[in-house]
Amino acid sequence: MKIPTTLKHKPVLVSENYSQVDGRYAPDSEAKGLSLGLAQWNDRGKVDISAKVWRHTGGKWSRQSEELPLHRVLDLAILVASGMVHFREAYRHEGLYDPEQPVLDRIGLQGDAMTVSVCTDNERIGEDIRLFSQALSDDGELIGERLRVLSGLLKEMGY
Repeated sequence: MKIPTTLKHKPVLVSENYSQVDGRYAPDSEAKGLSLGLAQWNDRGKVDISAKVWRHTGGKWSRQSEELPLHRVLDLAILVASGMVHFREAYRHEGLYDPEQPVLDRIGLQGDAMTVSVCTDNERIGEDIRLFSQALSDDGELIGERLRVLSGLLKEMGY
């Protein structure tokens, strides 16, 4: 399915077969494509690049398609990786985290740090963190494959 090029987001690089590789949702994913392109929120004289997940309902392109600035895509990848580091050792804590120390990491970015912490404001955090940990474990092969590919590309780029 071809990603539309007549909308405000202007695709430059595309993956139009994303529904075939969308993790456990493949091959029947409603996320039909990914693109990197010119952001829909661009103003004259200011150009931002964004990533977009293109969703299709079967009848039309969905308003639930998401567009994110590239740095946020990478920040989400950093959050995933930081969370995975935590869950490797989380079994050491009875509730999969230390309630006295819910901050898991502080990752330096742009002169400050992104704080990664367990959401203790979630009134069902005990149950939800167990479910999250189990889902992370269940999807370990899917996530691991993508992390290995990302690691290889980053090494190729010199990172």
